[in-house]
Amino acid sequence: MPTEVILPKVDMDMATGQISRWFAEEGAKVKKGDVLFEIETDKAAMEIDAPASGTLRDVTGKERVDIPVGEPVAWIYADDELYDVKQGEAQISPLVGELSARPTEGGAVSPTSRSFAPPSALPGISLTRGEIGQLQGARATPLARRLAREAGLKIAEIQGSGPRGRVVRADVEAAVAARGATTLVQPTAGIPVEVSSVPAPASKPMSDDQVLKLFAEGSYELVPHDNMRKTIARRLVEAKSTIPHFYLTLDCELDALLALRTQLNAAAPMRKTDTGEVPAYKLSVNDLVIKAMAMALMAVPDANASWTENAMVKHKHADVGVAVSIPGGLITPIIRHADEKTLSVISNEMKDLASRARSRKLKPEEYQGGTTAVSNLGMFGIKDFAAVINPPHATILAVGAGEERAVVKKGEIKIATVMSVTLSTDHRAVDGALGAELLGAFKRMIENPMSMLV
Repeated sequence: MPTEVILPKVDMDMATGQISRWFAEEGAKVKKGDVLFEIETDKAAMEIDAPASGTLRDVTGKERVDIPVGEPVAWIYADDELYDVKQGEAQISPLVGELSARPTEGGAVSPTSRSFAPPSALPGISLTRGEIGQLQGARATPLARRLAREAGLKIAEIQGSGPRGRVVRADVEAAVAARGATTLVQPTAGIPVEVSSVPAPASKPMSDDQVLKLFAEGSYELVPHDNMRKTIARRLVEAKSTIPHFYLTLDCELDALLALRTQLNAAAPMRKTDTGEVPAYKLSVNDLVIKAMAMALMAVPDANASWTENAMVKHKHADVGVAVSIPGGLITPIIRHADEKTLSVISNEMKDLASRARSRKLKPEEYQGGTTAVSNLGMFGIKDFAAVINPPHATILAVGAGEERAVVKKGEIKIATVMSVTLSTDHRAVDGALGAELLGAFKRMIENPMSMLV
C-alpha cells in the first residue's frame, strides 16, 4: 500500500507547522532520502526527506498554510502500485489491514477509498482514509491527545473538526465544556449539591471584532500572524500566567571589564581567510556577560535549577541561552557548558549561532533547553528592563546599557561606567535571598573580570 508522508514534529512545542516550499511535484519520481519539502516552524526551517521510493501522489499539504503535526501531506506509491488519477483512491480491508487489489472500472487500483467485505447480511461499506483512521484509532494532534488525557476524555469519542476529521485542541476544549462545568456530589446529609468541577474561567481578552471597532475603517491594515508570532504570544502568556516572577536589580561598574576587553582584543592572533587576515576573535561586552552569568551559576549552584512538579532539577553545567532578535520575533540559541568555555570560544560560537538564527538554520537542539538566559538591550540605549522567564529556565538576566554615571567612592564623587542588570526569577525554584546571592556573584565577576580567566 502507499506510504503516507506526514508533517513531522521537529520542535518540542510544535503543534502545527507550515510547508514553506515543496522540492517535488505531484507525480514526481522520488527516492528514499530525497528532500521532499521544507518545514517552517516558529524558530527554524528544516528539510524533510522522503520515507520511501516511488511516485509522489495526492499532495494535499499546501504551502504557507498551518498544518497539524502528524497530518498526511502526500503519499508515495511504489512502482508496482497502480494509481487511478481520476479517483485517487485505493481499496483496503480494514478488518485485516491489507490493500485489496480490486480494480476500478478503468482497470486501475483506486488509492484512497477503503472498503471491507461485510457479513452477507450487511450492505457493503466504503470508507475514506479519515474514517479508517477513526476505526483503527482516532486521528488527533499530540496536543489534543494530551489535553484529552488530562481531562479524562477518550479521544475516539471526540468529533474532530481538523483536516480529514483529525481531533485538534479546539475540539477537546469544546468537549470539556460540553461535558459540563458542574457535577452532583452527595454530602453527608444525603442531599445532592451542585458543585463546580472545573475552575472558573479566566477573564477573556477582547475579541478581534471588539478591538477593530475601536478604530475607523481604512485607518489600519491587517497582517496575519505567522507561526513565530503565535508561538511567542502563547509562550509569554503561559510564562507570565504559570511562573511567579520576582525581580532583583543592581548596578555593575564596567571600567575594569572594558579595559580587559580592549586588551584581549588587541592581543587576538590573526588568521588567514579568503578576504585576508582577520582577528581570531573579537570579544563583545555580551560575551563577557554570558561567561560571568555561567560562572555565577557555578558559584551558586542552588540557583542553577529548573522547577518540576515532582522535583527540583539541579543542573551540573551552565547552559546559557542568549536572546537574538530576528525578523518577526526572537529566538534563544544556547551556549552549552558556557562555564567551561573560554571567552574566545563563546564569542565565535555566539556569532555563528546568531547568524544562523537570523537565517532560520538552527537545529532544535541548538535552541531547546538551557538552564538560564541573557537578554541584552544595552545596544539600543535601554537603561534597565525586566525580561520574561523562558521555561524551563528559573532565571533570566536583563542587561541594560553601560553609561557614565556619578558614583560615590570613599566620600568622593567619581565618574564610572555603570550597567544596570535585572534578574527575573521563578520564585518556586529561586527564593529572594538565593537570587540576591546569584546576582551578587555575577556583579563580582563583572567588576573583577580577571577572575573569569583563571
